[in-house]
Amino acid sequence: MMTFKKTLALAIALPLALGSASALAYGGGKHHNGQGGKGGCGMDDSRMFRQLDLTDAQKTELKELRQTNRDAMRGTMAERHAEMQAQHQKMQQLMLSENFDEAQVRALAEEMSQQQVERRVAMLKQRHEMMQVLTADQKTKLQELQAERAEKCQARIEQRLESKQAN
Repeated sequence: MMTFKKTLALAIALPLALGSASALAYGGGKHHNGQGGKGGCGMDDSRMFRQLDLTDAQKTELKELRQTNRDAMRGTMAERHAEMQAQHQKMQQLMLSENFDEAQVRALAEEMSQQQVERRVAMLKQRHEMMQVLTADQKTKLQELQAERAEKCQARIEQRLESKQAN
């Protein structure tokens, strides 16, 4: 009976632990009532780029970069989905096994984390390429706009915390 309880506890705890680690590795997704990006507290700078007085050549180059990045993402989407399904199946097998194999769990968690690191590096490389299209003045203005958005976001977070504490 004690083994059943341990297995049940493991079956409940393992997905939660791996899911939490995965969520943290993926950056947690959208935050604050789904307002990640599009004017919320996310990292989507597309609206700010409109305020930078870009030349037609810059607009064209940025559009081409976005399209290239989008095409690259679509090209690997099926592969990434298959990897994620395989990892999910491995998690299920580990969770349902008779004995907890910490080495395998760690190996799977590290594999998932490493894949996230690779995606993050690729994303930052793409953003860097886009920043190289901007002039020094445009980069400065973009930083100012980002700072303003960060302040507004922080104010919203504090306001939500205050309203939750009042309830």
